[in-house]
Amino acid sequence: MKVLVVEDDAVQRVALEGAVKRFGHNPVVAEDGEQAWDAFTAGADLRVVLTDWLMPTVDGIELCRRIRRQRQRPYTYILMLTIKKEKSEYLEGMEAGVDDFMTKPFDVDELEARLGVAERILGLRVELDRLTSLLPICAYCKDIQDDRSRWMSVEQYVTSKTDTDLTHTICPSCFESEVKPELEELKRTSGRSQS
Repeated sequence: MKVLVVEDDAVQRVALEGAVKRFGHNPVVAEDGEQAWDAFTAGADLRVVLTDWLMPTVDGIELCRRIRRQRQRPYTYILMLTIKKEKSEYLEGMEAGVDDFMTKPFDVDELEARLGVAERILGLRVELDRLTSLLPICAYCKDIQDDRSRWMSVEQYVTSKTDTDLTHTICPSCFESEVKPELEELKRTSGRSQS
């Protein structure tokens, strides 16, 4: 998976980049929160952000807040590196949307484990999104069950969920299998009745 590594200290940045590569991930590196934001919004599939808290221009907390405001994107797991230890600071990070914290200097084994957790949680998130996007439809009558467990016709469902009005027509396949045989039968029977 791609991991956005955000660290303003050059030595720490190189160490984090190397560790992320060793764990089999693809690091995308930024020197500060502003570069990280540019990389994040550039369209790359960055599902994990490993960021320092204290940085010039845009710090890790502000970066996290910006990421959380991007509701149209898939969920991003944020792992915050920090030297902070106060409960109130951790609570501030959680309120901003941080998923996990690691103290600096980072421990390589701990980083590997936490990235594994991030990967597992993102996998579960993908599965949850897939399951919630399923639409229950009756195999017999084709009625649809809405989010309140009410059953309704496809037409009712579509008009209740969208600003779309429906009109009925016949698709080419149904015309061939349903309508055309009926028309041919009508021609045969009307031909017999006239003779």
